[in-house]
Amino acid sequence: MKRIIVAIDGYSGTGKSSTAQLVAEGLNYTYIDSGAMYRAITFHFLRNNVDLTNPKEIEESMEKCELRFNELGILLNGELIENEIRSMVVNQNVSEVSAISSVRRKLVEQQREMSRNKGVVMDGRDIGTVVFPEAELKLFMTAQMGVRVKRRKKQLAKKGIIEYDEAIEQNLAKRDEIDTTRSDSPLKQATDAIVIDTSDLTLNEQVKKIVNLANNLIHEN
Repeated sequence: MKRIIVAIDGYSGTGKSSTAQLVAEGLNYTYIDSGAMYRAITFHFLRNNVDLTNPKEIEESMEKCELRFNELGILLNGELIENEIRSMVVNQNVSEVSAISSVRRKLVEQQREMSRNKGVVMDGRDIGTVVFPEAELKLFMTAQMGVRVKRRKKQLAKKGIIEYDEAIEQNLAKRDEIDTTRSDSPLKQATDAIVIDTSDLTLNEQVKKIVNLANNLIHEN
């Protein structure tokens, strides 16, 4: 059976990660959370007080990072940090870290290696435009800001983090600006991507929609 790459890009809070994970399960594919990789590096930099204006310090710190995934989430140098990378302080810094070219080059290299045999679903900001411009199925997810705020608030609450709507909206708006205006691999819709507005879709509905699109490609003659 033909194996493909499903690339899902879009704004923060549109349900990309939850959707991508369930799509991978539905297709019996491997799910690679590229956002978790950038969050893990951000957490590592914050923990070690890395100066984000010092390229040498960034490079040296990156050399000390080994990222892996297991059934529970992402591991940094063997330590499971799935909960730590979802904190508000990581949320506030991840876009800045993601804009650093040396960080992006390192992680894109790892992402491509992880997906060498296809059969993967990956979500992020530049998956269909930079990491896998040749992906067979590209999707771009968006949603109204109010919906995104509610989703992020619920996500944080599940981890015991309480934040005001205003603070969450400010954080999302700031991340949108950084992600879409950075010089290296900005967030943008690939020309051949299918847009999915998740504002009025349940998680199951958006998963079913993408799985159907993928299966049509997998089984086409």
